[in-house]
Amino acid sequence: MPLDLVNMLSWWQWLILAAAPPAIIALYFLKLKRRPLEVPSTYLWRRSIEDLHVNTIWQRLRRNLLLFLQLLLLLLIMLAVLRPGVKGARLVGNRFVFLIDNSASMQATDLGEPRLEAAKQAARETIERMQPGDVAMVVSFSEIAEVEQEFTSNRRQLIESVAQIAPSARATSLREAIKLASGLANPGRSANDDTDVQVAEPKPATLYIFSDGRFADPAARLGNLEPVYRPIGADAASNVGIAVLNVRRNESRPDQSQAFARLENYSQAVAEVALELWLDGEMIDAARFQIPPGESQGFQRDLGPVQAGRLRLAITKAEFLHEDGGRCDDQLAVDNEAWAAVRKNRPANLLLVTPGCEAIRLALTTELAGQLANVTIESPEVLDKDGDYARQAASGAYDLIIYDRCRPREMPHANTFFVGALPPISVRLPPDREAGEPEKVDLWRAGPEVAGPRIIDIDAAHPLTGWLDLDDVLIAKARPLEVPAGGTVLIDSHLGPLMAVAPRGGLEDLVLAFSFLEEETGDDGAVRRFAATNWPIRTSFPVFMLNLLHYFGGGQAGLDTLSVQPGRQVSLQSPAAGEPLQVIAPSGRKVALPVGDLGRASFGETDELGVYEVRSRGAAVDFFSVNLFDPAESNIAVRQQIQLGHVPVEGRTAGWQSARRELWKACLLAGLGILLLEWWVYSRRVSV
Repeated sequence: MPLDLVNMLSWWQWLILAAAPPAIIALYFLKLKRRPLEVPSTYLWRRSIEDLHVNTIWQRLRRNLLLFLQLLLLLLIMLAVLRPGVKGARLVGNRFVFLIDNSASMQATDLGEPRLEAAKQAARETIERMQPGDVAMVVSFSEIAEVEQEFTSNRRQLIESVAQIAPSARATSLREAIKLASGLANPGRSANDDTDVQVAEPKPATLYIFSDGRFADPAARLGNLEPVYRPIGADAASNVGIAVLNVRRNESRPDQSQAFARLENYSQAVAEVALELWLDGEMIDAARFQIPPGESQGFQRDLGPVQAGRLRLAITKAEFLHEDGGRCDDQLAVDNEAWAAVRKNRPANLLLVTPGCEAIRLALTTELAGQLANVTIESPEVLDKDGDYARQAASGAYDLIIYDRCRPREMPHANTFFVGALPPISVRLPPDREAGEPEKVDLWRAGPEVAGPRIIDIDAAHPLTGWLDLDDVLIAKARPLEVPAGGTVLIDSHLGPLMAVAPRGGLEDLVLAFSFLEEETGDDGAVRRFAATNWPIRTSFPVFMLNLLHYFGGGQAGLDTLSVQPGRQVSLQSPAAGEPLQVIAPSGRKVALPVGDLGRASFGETDELGVYEVRSRGAAVDFFSVNLFDPAESNIAVRQQIQLGHVPVEGRTAGWQSARRELWKACLLAGLGILLLEWWVYSRRVSV
């Protein structure tokens, strides 16, 4: 690092200071005025004669340690006046929160090593630049945030906690991590929702985010947080991944099964892909093809009369051909494999509660729907009676209940689909809320009614909305949803979410923000009905209704295949009420799972990719698979800017800012040491 000097004196002050060294040297040329003294011998006065020689003017100076020390002391004083310093770097602030992304996309190897390792190295370098007295904490985040190390000034502990962060196959969400950091920095709240935790006083902090930016920008209030974003990864990355793998019954031959898959090329180059399909450990098909930049490729294979089995689809080779003639390999392996657990199932028990909707009734009474579900249709009046509905809904007799423009007084022990209505689920607020506020709030909420919402996005990876094309769907009016925590938006519009699903214990609730039919009462008292959307007459509607039956059928979230994303809950059914289940993960790890009185259980330890086996009394009773199926994670091009609330945060190549490190204090301390050494030399009469 180059030495940087700052001139603190004017020219005449430097002239006076520059005269000091010659003056010191001149002192050693001075001749002392001595009184003559006769002595009988000079042997006893040798030291006096030597002093006489030294002080004899114009005599050549001999080496003198005191002269050297005095000149060195003066040089250090002159250097201190120049305020020497070196250019370095320091962290912004003295209290830090390090957020390290360990989601699936951080396993990309576009930097020559996994992005997570590069992020951990950048975090270690930042921690090493902390000053004495600085404190920091380490948080890893994917869909969830985990505190790896609480606030400490011990840099060794911080570095060790960074080293222990392991990769995951989960999706990315910055919301929980920001909420955690916000609770430590802002007084009175931990985030911007109704479950904020009160904190006593503000503790401003610098928020370092080490990530590739593959997450939805959170609507967060930073308050006293100062964000610093460190983008990890290359701008142009190459990856092709499996986006969908599913097994369906052949509509023309119901005894036959078909495997469907879709591959996506997320790069700007042509991808050459080799693919293999395996069933129960035996390869049954292979294919090679090219996928243009940014395009997708479908894959279909007839499986024959398969009733149960484990299906595995693997990309064995993916090579990218760039326009300049260069080639490179696939840079993310976690989405190169997908699994499907083909299962033998029973028809679902389904209840439709509606004041009358021909579109839903027709979709549920087709021949194929009849093979998948036993459908019962009731009017909304049954919801207010203490009859068979109340007993069966409470006992879990139904696998799925569809509430069309109505809702029950209490939620049933069943999966639900609300059309144009909201589930009656309330949550109790924290006890430390201010007086006068309500004690409960609705978990599901909707905004004001809007006209003509335009569909802009669907979750193609979710089984409920897979294979849907809604570009031709028109909607007259809707009330966009406020999705509860843990929920997933399946259909989004430019005015807000139109369909979402959220877990409820071992069950799930699906909500549609608009109705298929609307009713109006005229001045003459006649009730007129009109269509509120053209979806029921589009080809995507029967596909969606079959998805609904496949996903919620049998209380097991699917009829032919059950696939979830990493970290998501799975609802399982025991053959007998109260009979415990055992889940065997792909790695062989075994998890005992207690079962409730209704024979249902919820399993959430789904971090491993692959096929899970469910056993009861030592026998296999079910299978399900865990797959990435997340375009946000597979599209590994790094983002150079993120948005935190209303604050745009530009990416930095370093997490610190330039700073000048002063050295004048060190010069003065060295000068003090020289002065003490000179005193010791003079008192001890040391010479060189």
